[in-house]
Amino acid sequence: MSGKVVLVTGANAGIGKETARVLLTKNAKVYLACRDTAKGEAAISELKHSTGREAILLQLNLANLQSIKAAAEEFLSKEPVLHVLFNNAGVMSPPIEMLTDDGYDLQFGTNVLGHFYLSKLLMPALLAAAATDGSARVVNTASNGHWLSGLDYNTFRDSPARRSKSPTGLYSQSKTGNIIFAAELARRYGDQGIVSTALNPGSIKTEISRHQTSFLQMLLNMFFYDVSQGALTQLYAGTTAEGAGLNGKYLIPWARVGNPRADTQDPQQGKELWNWLEEQVKDL
Repeated sequence: MSGKVVLVTGANAGIGKETARVLLTKNAKVYLACRDTAKGEAAISELKHSTGREAILLQLNLANLQSIKAAAEEFLSKEPVLHVLFNNAGVMSPPIEMLTDDGYDLQFGTNVLGHFYLSKLLMPALLAAAATDGSARVVNTASNGHWLSGLDYNTFRDSPARRSKSPTGLYSQSKTGNIIFAAELARRYGDQGIVSTALNPGSIKTEISRHQTSFLQMLLNMFFYDVSQGALTQLYAGTTAEGAGLNGKYLIPWARVGNPRADTQDPQQGKELWNWLEEQVKDL
């Protein structure tokens, strides 16, 4: 990975930060995409202390489409190529009242629409890397929770249908969306050298469970794995020689090909979601 340009979303903590740590030790040029600048700067300082190498901060709020556009423009003004994009940031089970700045369900808007728009805007840099290196990779973090929900388009924006759902159900829906998006990205860009994967990182102790009750967080921490293990599967997809042959695959812990819900691999589902996502950003 020496000299490769990598962007990691949700990189100020958890799996994203651990992924960045490993990449820095391999001499990659790592951008930490973070919503909170202060937390991002603190992560860069800690990573420099532990690795001796300094990451680069990219301010990015995935719950705001204009912020995504600004972040992508800033990145492209500095980097002509992007070798690996880790779509890692996520929101899990926030209060139902919470929406994105553009009025979407916070979980679907951040986890799916936000990462779609970022990937779309950074595609020229990914394609440029693929043209010179043979491939570029987009690694999408999903979850085993996708088994609990399909897609209900009536809940993507705030609505009575959305408010009738539980935050956990909406989270599961967003993880289904991540897998469908990753599979469709693989179909659309695989012949141009883009390797798109989705993965379940495992049950990992991270800040993503911050909206759960303190009691539930305590229980989760008793059984969940250390964050260092959470980075294993996405590093396998994003950096290994074997990962170049995983286009369209869904990975499970630890660094194995698995099988998601069958409907997430349906090309018609992929086309419908892609068209909906494109519609949301066409006038930005």
